Amino acid sequence: MTDTLNLDRVRAHFPGLARGWTLFDNAGGSQILRGAVERMTEFLYEKNVQIGGSYAVSQAAAEALAAGRAAAATLVNAARPEEIVFGPSTTVLLQNLARAMRSQLSPGDEIVVTMADHESNIGPWMALREFGIVVKVWPLDRNSFTLKLDDLAPLMTDRTRLVCVTHVSNILGQVHPVAEIARFVHDHGARLCVDAVAYAPHRAIDVQAWDVDYYVFSLYKTYGPHYAVMYGKHAHLLELDTLYHYFYGKDRVPGKLEPGNPSYECAYSVLGIRDYLAELGGAAGPVRARIEAGFRAITAQEDALVARLLGWLGQRNDVRVIGPARNEGSTRIPTIAFRFPGRDSAALARAMDDHRIAIRHGDFHARRLVESLDEMDDGGLLRVSMVHYNTLDEVDRLCAAFDEILRKAA
Repeated sequence: MTDTLNLDRVRAHFPGLARGWTLFDNAGGSQILRGAVERMTEFLYEKNVQIGGSYAVSQAAAEALAAGRAAAATLVNAARPEEIVFGPSTTVLLQNLARAMRSQLSPGDEIVVTMADHESNIGPWMALREFGIVVKVWPLDRNSFTLKLDDLAPLMTDRTRLVCVTHVSNILGQVHPVAEIARFVHDHGARLCVDAVAYAPHRAIDVQAWDVDYYVFSLYKTYGPHYAVMYGKHAHLLELDTLYHYFYGKDRVPGKLEPGNPSYECAYSVLGIRDYLAELGGAAGPVRARIEAGFRAITAQEDALVARLLGWLGQRNDVRVIGPARNEGSTRIPTIAFRFPGRDSAALARAMDDHRIAIRHGDFHARRLVESLDEMDDGGLLRVSMVHYNTLDEVDRLCAAFDEILRKAA
C-alpha cells in the first residue's frame, strides 16, 4: 500500500495531459484513462455484438457487460452487481429515477431538495409538482456553506418520501456527511438520493457503510467516458416502474431501468477505472482495499493542491472565495470557486486561455445556488477544479498568470 503518488507515473495514464495545457476544468470533465479507452477498444473490436445470443461472441459481450457492472459495484461497494444501473449521464439517470418512482408517490407526498445541488438533482423532482407532489427546500447555512440537520428537521413530516442532496457541491466544494444525513432521513421514514458527481473523482465511495438509498455519479468526471452510474438498493429498484418495454417486468433489475440497453463498451470501460485506482493503492491485496488505499493517496495529493491555491487566495484582499476558505479535516475537495469583485469573470477566464490554462466561469449548472448567493453578475463565478493528476507547479503557474492578468487590467 502507498500513501503518496508517483505523479509521473500517474500522468502517464492520461494521454490528454500531453497537449501542453494545464487542465483545471476537471469538474466539467476529467481526462480519460488510457486503460478505460483500451477496454472500450477491446470491446468494440472483439465483442461488438448484441447480448442475448447463443453464439460465442454474444456470450463474450454479455460477460463484458457483467464484468463492467461488477467493477462498478466494487467501486461503490454495492452488495451486488444488480444494484448498478448504467445511463448516459447523471442528469438522465436522475430524470429516469423520478419517472420510475412516480407511481409510488401520491398527491400530497413530499420531496426535499436543496439549493446547493446541481440542477440534475433538483429539476426532476420539481417536475413532479405537476402530479401533486410537494417539493420543499432544505436551505443552505450561509455562514458555514453547509447543510445542517437542524434546518432539515422542520421540513420532515410523515408525508416526506425522499430527501435529495449533493455529496459535494460543484461550487462550494465541501463534503457533506451523507451517512449522518442518511440516518436522520431514515429515522423519519424517508429515503435519500445523493448526487455524487463532484465527490466520486476524489474519495472512495461506500454506499453500504453510508446506507444511502440512491447514489449517482458521472464516469466522464471520474476518469472514464461520457457515461454514468446509479446505485440503488436492490429492494428499492424492484419497486420502481419499468422504463423499458412492457415485457420487462418489475423484477427485471437493472435492465428495466436501462431502456435501449446500456452502452456495452462504456460499461466495460469501468474495469479500466477500477484497475487504475487499485494500482494506486499497491500491487497486492484485495481490490477493494487497494482502491481505498489509492483514494487515500489521492486525498493527500489533492489536500496539497487545495492548500496551495487557498493559500494564494487568502493572501489577497481583492478576492472572495465561495465556500469554505480552509480545508478542515480534508473535507474540502479541490474544486474552488471565487471571484474578484468588480472584475468580469468571463474576461478573466478568456485571458487565462492565453496562458494555456483551462478554467471556467459561470454557474456550472448550479444556477439556483449561484442566484441565491447573488453571484450571477459579471460572468458569474470563476472555478478552478483540480484532481490528483494536477501538480503544485501547475497551481503556481495559475497563480502567476492571475497576478499578471490582474496587474495588466488594473
